[in-house]
Amino acid sequence: MKGKIIKSTGSWYQVLELETNKIFEARIRGKFKLIKTRLTNPLAVGDFVEFQLEQDDIAWITKIEPRSNYLIRKSVNLSKEAHIIASNIDLACFIFTLKHPETSLGFLDRFLACCEAYNITPLILFNKIDVLHEEEIEIVKDIEFLYQEIGYDTLEISSYSKLNLDQLQEILKDKTSVFFGHSGCGKSTLVNALQPGLNLKTSEISDTHLKGKHTTTFAQMHFWDFGGNVIDTPGVREFAMIDIEKEEVQHYFPEIFKKREECKFHNCLHINEPKCAVIDALETGEIQHSRYATYIKLMDEAEEASQK
Repeated sequence: MKGKIIKSTGSWYQVLELETNKIFEARIRGKFKLIKTRLTNPLAVGDFVEFQLEQDDIAWITKIEPRSNYLIRKSVNLSKEAHIIASNIDLACFIFTLKHPETSLGFLDRFLACCEAYNITPLILFNKIDVLHEEEIEIVKDIEFLYQEIGYDTLEISSYSKLNLDQLQEILKDKTSVFFGHSGCGKSTLVNALQPGLNLKTSEISDTHLKGKHTTTFAQMHFWDFGGNVIDTPGVREFAMIDIEKEEVQHYFPEIFKKREECKFHNCLHINEPKCAVIDALETGEIQHSRYATYIKLMDEAEEASQK
């Protein structure tokens, strides 16, 4: 039988049987656990699998189909390198908030680089527009323009005023999507606004630290009435890329990759090489310092990983 993983708690999974849409509680055969991998989880929500039914309608997953893509986060398990957040994603939405909480541009840039690396279409959602003053709205528009210039799609939204939610529904329709952002960015509130009645648990922002609390403890797929689905995931503190060479990192920053052709040396890494077009563009403001800082950090991580 063929199915899709729609919920993962770590030891148990829920599998949606593709022909009948019946949901089964499932476990994995021991051989999955013996596969040597740098990932902490052999299966993720979004995976297509084959499974067999045994007594009491318990499903045993016997095979995983090749993934079209996936996103991973750094693992809290030090013996492993990363944990798959979700797989077979059509659209990854990053929820940016200027305040309550303030979104880190480094976090956004790491997310975008991971989308580039694993062939996932990103969408930047500028949320909580309704709580911003005029000057703050101008700051958001400036940030939005910077990322649009690089080539990324953006949309200003509000879960409370319903700003552009109809447009967002059209974008999400019939796709498998996933939402990311800092804790307290309004992810669960947005999902509830798009799908009334779903009632995902939400949490208030802490007055002390102006940060939200993680309210999702396991990954689960929810289905939109307007078509498609969303994978709700636990909070992600830092995205990861594995098996990436240092020389490859520039491929995942479109504005840097475009400029490389103007560098004097074809193997330029844009650090301190002479006549580097990227460094020149950094000095003129054509390339943003925040994105370049993330680029350097990812290169350092790739170098460190290659030495393990």
